[in-house]
Amino acid sequence: MPAPPISWCSKEHERIYMQWFDIADSDGDGRITGNDATKFFALSKLSRQELKQVWGLAESKRQGFLDFTEFLTAMQLVSLAQAGHKLTSDILKNGAHMENIEPPSMEGLDAFATKNKGSTTNSEPAVNGSTLQSQTLSSARWFTKKSSKTPASSVTSIIDGLKRMYTEKLKPLEATYRFNDFGSPLLTNSDFDAKPIVMLLGQYSTGKTTFIKHLLRCDYPGAHIGPEPTTDRFVVVMSGPDERSIPGNTIAVHADMPFSGLTTFGGAFLSKFECSQMPHPLLDQITFVDTPGVLSGEEHRTQRRYDFTGVMSWFAAKCDLILLLFDPRRLDISDEFKRVISSLRGNDDKIRVVLNKADQVDTQELARVSVALKWSLGKVLNTPEVVRVYIGSFNDKPINEAVVGERRKLFEKEQDDLLMDLINIPKKACDRRINEFVKRAKAARIHAYIISHLKKKMPSMMGKAKAQRRLINNLEDEFAKVSLSSLSLSRFSHFLGYTCVLTYHHCNTGPKAIPSTGRRFPKCGALPGGLKQIRHR
Repeated sequence: MPAPPISWCSKEHERIYMQWFDIADSDGDGRITGNDATKFFALSKLSRQELKQVWGLAESKRQGFLDFTEFLTAMQLVSLAQAGHKLTSDILKNGAHMENIEPPSMEGLDAFATKNKGSTTNSEPAVNGSTLQSQTLSSARWFTKKSSKTPASSVTSIIDGLKRMYTEKLKPLEATYRFNDFGSPLLTNSDFDAKPIVMLLGQYSTGKTTFIKHLLRCDYPGAHIGPEPTTDRFVVVMSGPDERSIPGNTIAVHADMPFSGLTTFGGAFLSKFECSQMPHPLLDQITFVDTPGVLSGEEHRTQRRYDFTGVMSWFAAKCDLILLLFDPRRLDISDEFKRVISSLRGNDDKIRVVLNKADQVDTQELARVSVALKWSLGKVLNTPEVVRVYIGSFNDKPINEAVVGERRKLFEKEQDDLLMDLINIPKKACDRRINEFVKRAKAARIHAYIISHLKKKMPSMMGKAKAQRRLINNLEDEFAKVSLSSLSLSRFSHFLGYTCVLTYHHCNTGPKAIPSTGRRFPKCGALPGGLKQIRHR
């Protein structure tokens, strides 16, 4: 994982870029939007094509705005372009080369600052003959939550656009038909603003905790490693100002964390849930979820005092990537592990399979294990496609050269491929948000049709309980009746879940008619088109 650009910059240059960031940030919300960048970057006198390349390389998270770290990278790229270098993605990987770059020439910076901020600068000399504001902003401002909130009417990024679309269009429909009782809870701002999440699943001693430590290259609070089941709880490893562990009940009610939906699993689960925070450049981009090792046997499943499979399914819906780890010496898939993998259906595109500790078996045995694993997973995932399996040994121990031999290059290439998947997660995070939003919108629309249809079948006065029992017993047939030309019957595959919920709810929840599509809820096909209205340069 490449180091963030902030580490490639001297303290003196960092101070200059902080002042420039403040000048370019016209509304003081702690981010440079497309409009802000267009005006400020024009001072560099680069061509429009070059500035387009600068924006594309610097805006790695694809959110439609630059934070301070991305702005710093953009300024370094502008310097390189002014020096005649060709801008490519490879240029960002040379940290030593970037460290010696002087700030770019920005013509008319003084006049721009006066016009943009309505204030004048003092006579302190600055780079390129311009002057800079005398007041040096505290560096803490750029690495803490922004102080001012962007109003809903001001859409400056794709994420802001999704928030506004959800608040104005989708959330009212979900509340009207109580979608949160049948599907996932109502979304909050923290669900949209959360960093990409990577979840690690596997049976005990497959190297889940060691894998995270291998990527971080250090221990994190609450990490326990051993041959026996050591991780007995769900641990969220995320960025924080200092090293500490936060109990599950605390983070479940924290407004800035996207874990409020976990309160539905009760106190028994929250006592087995915690957050591990530490300052780390990788955690500034990605959050990891370490899970308890899945045990074998029915008796172990019944000892859990919470819905283990349900929690896994909840996290799977939130995650951007799911890593299934296997040990070549313990390749059997237990009954509980089968249930867990089955609960991941619908998130198949997020799953990556890792055959860890591959240096502990010889070449012939590794070939047999790899084929057997693909065959077993094909049966569990119920798919004819062959699953891609990453083979390697993801830990900090030296590789057993006597056993590995010529396979060392294979392990290194496999590790590079997997790490590239992880590196690309922040770049694809915004696309993932859009994808999940569209999926949720389709599910909410179908839910509204179902509830509306069931309410029409309910009597207005007498015999409601009997009519509801009849509808529940024939729910699959009722789903078939709901099928319309615009709604595929194949989407109604979770009627068993509706049966469980409707047993404790009245079918007369919600109105009998779907709200006007144009006024209350856009058709699913129109959602991507609506995103074009968001200013994203």
